[in-house]
Amino acid sequence: MFLAKALLSGGSGSGHGGSLAHGLGDLLTGGGRGSNLGGLVGGLVNLISEAAAQYNPEPPPPPHNCFTNVEAYDSEEIRQFHRLFVQLAGDDMEVCATELRDILNKVVSRHQDLKTDGFSLDTCRSMVAVMDNDTNGKLGFEEFKYLWNNIKKWQCVYKQYDTDQSGTVGRAQLPGALKAAGFHLNEQLCQVIIRRYADEHGSMDFNNFISCLVRLDSMFRTFKSLDRDGEGRIKVTIEDWLELTMYS
Repeated sequence: MFLAKALLSGGSGSGHGGSLAHGLGDLLTGGGRGSNLGGLVGGLVNLISEAAAQYNPEPPPPPHNCFTNVEAYDSEEIRQFHRLFVQLAGDDMEVCATELRDILNKVVSRHQDLKTDGFSLDTCRSMVAVMDNDTNGKLGFEEFKYLWNNIKKWQCVYKQYDTDQSGTVGRAQLPGALKAAGFHLNEQLCQVIIRRYADEHGSMDFNNFISCLVRLDSMFRTFKSLDRDGEGRIKVTIEDWLELTMYS
């Protein structure tokens, strides 16, 4: 909740599964003690602040609203996307983590060039959490559209840096892939990311690549929204820090 509030203030049925996957697939083709803790947190914040200074994400989606109609000036792609979203979301016009997992896995199963074991429920919960401004555990239309547009953009990067057509991005290509996705990271932070999201050989599959970029995007946005003076430093309470890190 703290994460989503900072971003916003700073600035299913099986019967539809096949058609939804097909439609979204088309859209896709068209990531010790107090003093010791303080030092660790400070080091991580310094790493992030260096990269955040060079990251210029798109504006965050607006807060939840009762979105029922597509505006007349919206493109045909947005209209198609909205129709698919209505089928997926149902009467409440929101998507939960389970629904997100199901549709993403239906879509990626259509792309044999993307190596993945599928999006896990935990990954999808994290995706929902970083966009969930009212902490109801679901995504509205604008939030889902923002996430989907990022996935579509990052999929192109992933394919570009899968230089050996193995279906994964290798250790040597990962820094370039992260930079191409908009994240200018130093070597130390790249190594942290590889240890967290890559396999034992340093390669990253599509699920972990998207999970990594979703987390980077949300953390950078939050940092920038809290660093109102642009000094590369932020100050948060322990309660805010825990809420920021635990629900993300």
